[in-house]
Amino acid sequence: MELIEKYFPHLDGEKREKLSLLGQLYNDWNSRINVISRKDMDHFYERHVLHSLAIAQYIQFTDETRILDVGTGGGFPGIPLAIMFPKCQFQLIDSIGKKIKVVNAVASELGLNNVKAEQVRVENHPQQYDFIISRAVTAFPAFVDLCKNKILPKNHNAITNGIIYLKGGDFNQELEEFKKRVSVTPLSNYFEEEFFETKKIIHLSM
Repeated sequence: MELIEKYFPHLDGEKREKLSLLGQLYNDWNSRINVISRKDMDHFYERHVLHSLAIAQYIQFTDETRILDVGTGGGFPGIPLAIMFPKCQFQLIDSIGKKIKVVNAVASELGLNNVKAEQVRVENHPQQYDFIISRAVTAFPAFVDLCKNKILPKNHNAITNGIIYLKGGDFNQELEEFKKRVSVTPLSNYFEEEFFETKKIIHLSM
């Protein structure tokens, strides 16, 4: 939690408490259903919680914003963001049932009434949202193709509705066809840890 408080020093008591419980909850669930590698559990707050919260550095979602987390895995980036934005609605989806079981359990234990989780592929999920978020589940053009009809048309945030994608490495070629609608922000703008040196946020206006 020291790492979270380093970058989010003004958390209220409820958010701090819920974020501090994440490590214990995921350690417990991960011992039963492996959703996070043991190596990553040793760096849980840096590589999962803080990485997810990069989106909270990039945008402060307005109340009632509807957000879809595609390929959420064990609940990232959706669960930390749902703690940070309790007045926004989060739908977390993944095709693997055991991962959704963990997400639902964690959301329930934390009392996150703004989270719903479902085992479904995004192409079979009918609703529309202000933003679709994800942590690099596939090549970016393929992801856009899966999600292109699921964005609500009316904007009410500081940035236009669309996709917010956390991705590392060199992906310039993947963005070539979207260059008029895409912006890329290095996470090193927000966090000084070595893990974030090659990580970026992609925002694609839809």
